[in-house]
Amino acid sequence: MARLSYADLQQGAAAGLAQRIIAERGSVLHLYQMLLHSPPVAEGWLGYLTAIRQKSGLDGSVRELVIMRIAHLNRAPYEADQHAPIALREGLRQDQLDVLGQTEWPAGLFDDRQAAVLAYADAMTRSVQVPDAVFDAVRAHFPDSELVELTATIAAYNMVSRFLEALQVHSDDQR
Repeated sequence: MARLSYADLQQGAAAGLAQRIIAERGSVLHLYQMLLHSPPVAEGWLGYLTAIRQKSGLDGSVRELVIMRIAHLNRAPYEADQHAPIALREGLRQDQLDVLGQTEWPAGLFDDRQAAVLAYADAMTRSVQVPDAVFDAVRAHFPDSELVELTATIAAYNMVSRFLEALQVHSDDQR
């Protein structure tokens, strides 16, 4: 159960933003129900994550690969629950998703680009500083614009998991 009650989506500034979220995304997920305690923060968050997920040129399978890895590294099950179906739709396979919580995976399961992306996500998530060798490996696979988007995606979803876990937002919470 979440550490705070979920925001009242029928009151004040939260109501208008909740309607916008429903129009854009179909429903107000637990994450946004919590964020709506502060409509300005929720609105900024929505804009940033919409840019990351829907306006970026980064391949959806790469985006979802790092989101799923971050969810496992940060022990954020809500994030993994929300993104597993998206990851599959974006072209990742179930056998790939199944090993993302492990420290090692079978050879050949991920191609060189995916392995470089995972190493980059691991470095950014675990130690923040990225060794030159890890950066150089991922740099070889992306133009500057996509490397910025990949970096922003990893940073953003670390933010998401830290928010979710600090407030213990989970998929099975009752509103």
